Amino acid sequence: MPRRKDLRHRGELLEAAVDYVCATGLSRLSLRPLAKALGSSPRGLLYHFGSKEALLVEIIRAGRARQRAAMSSLELTPGLTPAEITLRLWRQYSAPEWEPLMQLFFEVYALALQDRAAFPGFLDGAVEEWLGALEPCATLPGFTREAARSYATLLIAAFRGFLLDLCATHDRPRIDRAVELWLTLLPTSAATLARG
Repeated sequence: MPRRKDLRHRGELLEAAVDYVCATGLSRLSLRPLAKALGSSPRGLLYHFGSKEALLVEIIRAGRARQRAAMSSLELTPGLTPAEITLRLWRQYSAPEWEPLMQLFFEVYALALQDRAAFPGFLDGAVEEWLGALEPCATLPGFTREAARSYATLLIAAFRGFLLDLCATHDRPRIDRAVELWLTLLPTSAATLARG
């Protein structure tokens, strides 16, 4: 009778693998150095995850779960304007401790654009999950759901541009000033958006 996998140990390995990939990158990931860093062996990783490809998919899923948890745990005071909510989100996502996860996100995004089949569902999820999370932040008085999704799309595009710039340059003062300027340009009513 085959031995049952220790799911708790598997979960601990996966979280440690996400930390490792955030620190070292994904494109040149090799099982031997990863296993050594995790105190395991390539055979042990294959036992728990089946294949290197399956492990990569699990690492990506776990990284995205961390992002979703961060977004859902963000305390948003009722009555804040979309610009105020957006500023709080920016401060959360641009915090130094999240930079490795943002770098991993951009790395996987680029790889998935080159080979969608290698990262099934990643690109769709990378858009839809952010839209779903940002729609409540993007709802102004008189907005339809379609308008909120358009506004959320604007927020996503800007967020990703600013975050990519921050990961590349680490020029936080310049980027923070640009974010503050961008927030003054955001629509403040459904009528403002309709004119655009």
